[in-house]
Parts: sequence; C-alpha cells; structure tokens
Amino acid sequence: MSTPLKRTRIVNDPADLVPILQSLGSKNHKQVFDLLLSGWKSEEELQKLMGSEAHRSLEVLRRGGLLESKWRMPQPGTTPDKEYHSSYSAIRANFQCSLEDIADIVMILFMDDEGARHMADQVVKEIESGKKSIAPLCRSLGVNPTFLKGLAHRTSRFMVKGNRVDVLNEEE
Repeated sequence: MSTPLKRTRIVNDPADLVPILQSLGSKNHKQVFDLLLSGWKSEEELQKLMGSEAHRSLEVLRRGGLLESKWRMPQPGTTPDKEYHSSYSAIRANFQCSLEDIADIVMILFMDDEGARHMADQVVKEIESGKKSIAPLCRSLGVNPTFLKGLAHRTSRFMVKGNRVDVLNEEE
C-alpha cells in the first residue's frame, strides 16, 4: 500500500535509527503505524482494531518520534480523548558511520527484551555509582557511544543528553 509522501524525518545519528527500525520491525507496530498514517485515531479506537497490543505499539512509535498527538474535542459532558497520527512517512539518513556502529545498531535491534533489560540494568548501575558521562560509561562497559545511545533508545531506562547519561524514572 503506497501512501502519499508527508513529512520526511532527517536522521543525523545512526543511534536514532534504533527506535525507527524497531517501530517498523514488528507486524503489529507496522499495522498501527499504517492506520495512523491514514488518519487520527484514539488509543481506544486502535485497541478495537488491533487489540491490547496497540498500547505497546503507540509507546514504541512515540519513542521513535513517529507520532503526533492532540486532544479530540469531546461531546458535551464527556472527557476529551487523546488521538494520534503518524507524523512522518519517509526518512532521510544524513550521517556517515563505521561498520562497527552499524553492527551495534543491528545487534541492539535483534537483541531479545531480556538481553536489552540486562544490559540497561548494567548501565543504570554504573550511572548510579557516579559514572554519568559517556566516555567513562563506555570504557567500564566495553561498548562504544553508538551502542550506548542505541540502547537508550531501545529500553527507555536511561537517556543520553549530549555527553551526559541520566537514569529515567519509570513514569517518564
């Protein structure tokens, strides 16, 4: 199914491909993305069409930066619903990187959830012990910065802000 070209997402860092490819690498996530590409839908409407997995798909698409949201005007006496729409229909990769970086991105994408969770736990433990910069974290974990940034996109347990790495609360 070909859709008209909307906006193009420009990707300047190879680690930013992780949530985008993760979003489109699952049949359910891709179906939710396609539904949202054609129009605005609330989470309730998506759950009627896709089942309970719609919530997880929305979360993955949100982390990938592929969603817009707005409040739907309710009928008088009812509460408003948040509705979602796919914000991009194309990407443009604007970076050059080593094959090692691409290998790390692929490894993160194919890592099972338990493996990603275990690795994220190690990162969080290191951050809580005082290593809050990328370089010391990468040295102690034996990974490169692209891997660390990609893992941050995959797990949502921590966030990379420039050269600093912060632990995220469960609510964030």
